[in-house]
Amino acid sequence: MSSETTIDRRSLVAGLAGLAAAGQAPVSTAATGQPVNIAPNGRAYDRVPLRRDTVTVGAIQTRIRAVDGKAPAPGIRANLAHLLDVIDKVQNFGGRKDLLCFHEFPLQGWNPWDRKELERLSIEIPGPETEQIAAKARQYQCYIQFGAYALDRDWPGHVLSITSIIGPDGRIVARDWKARNIVGVFPEFELVTTTVYNVLDRFIEMYGADAVIPVHRTDIGNLCTSSTQLEPELFRAMALKGAEIILRTASGGFSADDMKMTSIYNRVYTVIVNNAVSPDNPNFLDDANGGSGGTAIYGPRGEVLAKADAKFEQEVVARLPMAQYRATHQIPDVHLALYQPVFDRYVPRQAPGLFSQYLPKDLKDAKRFLDEQNAWR
Repeated sequence: MSSETTIDRRSLVAGLAGLAAAGQAPVSTAATGQPVNIAPNGRAYDRVPLRRDTVTVGAIQTRIRAVDGKAPAPGIRANLAHLLDVIDKVQNFGGRKDLLCFHEFPLQGWNPWDRKELERLSIEIPGPETEQIAAKARQYQCYIQFGAYALDRDWPGHVLSITSIIGPDGRIVARDWKARNIVGVFPEFELVTTTVYNVLDRFIEMYGADAVIPVHRTDIGNLCTSSTQLEPELFRAMALKGAEIILRTASGGFSADDMKMTSIYNRVYTVIVNNAVSPDNPNFLDDANGGSGGTAIYGPRGEVLAKADAKFEQEVVARLPMAQYRATHQIPDVHLALYQPVFDRYVPRQAPGLFSQYLPKDLKDAKRFLDEQNAWR
């Protein structure tokens, strides 16, 4: 990004806050000058016509099984075969679903791999694995959402945690980076996957500010994805940009209250998919730390529309009356001028863009590096 196109973020935000305080609808722009898609009229956010008035969503709670970081190919093939088999089972029983949602790592699982192992087990999107999933999406004329570790030729050396959505035509609708990783939760390590926050400035330079929090406007609703937990600001931003259904993934547990509040505060549908009890998962008990299960679908008032009744593999299905929902839905009414001065003064624990400076080689190296960059010490 050249100095001629750089805009001071603090000045820009202050200017937008001033417009808001004056009762004017600001036109949001990024540091690159590219627009962020947010409606000046909260009832008229962007969307496309629905394929049908009611959309059927299946949240599929399946096992998690880590592949061998030294030789991952057989494990990925086995996990993919299981995923494809499950898709057939849920689409051939109980009626067809418009959207199938899977958990965070159905293809590779999770283990404390180092960077070299993660590079070996990561897939490309699109790639051979997604092509087989795409064939199922075309076969059943549905959307399929799932998470995976992935590599990107535009980001050499980086390992990404990607949530993808494949559409009924087999095309990739979403290839969303994780927004940020949790920090300070694990006593001895931190995660090494690159998130949007880890390389924020370069990400915006390459893709524009609107891509930081993407909304996918499809014929089953405006979809957002996330494997991030306990970050209400992220989900509020999605709702402000027109999200209607937020598709969330987990592995090893999540907070049900976090999911419920996402729906209540933003008047959106929330789908959360966690892994099932997982026999033969290397290095973990079948129900590691009791964190399996809980897959659920929440309505716009936080009501449970459907929930897994056990920790085993199962489908959780709900019918969402999207046409009726759209008749009255509007984006959140946020009184930004009250809060903006607080956000302007806030200093985060770690600054954005740290992985543009250094890529940790493993989980312990990530902890060392992020501890060194801790502004709250």
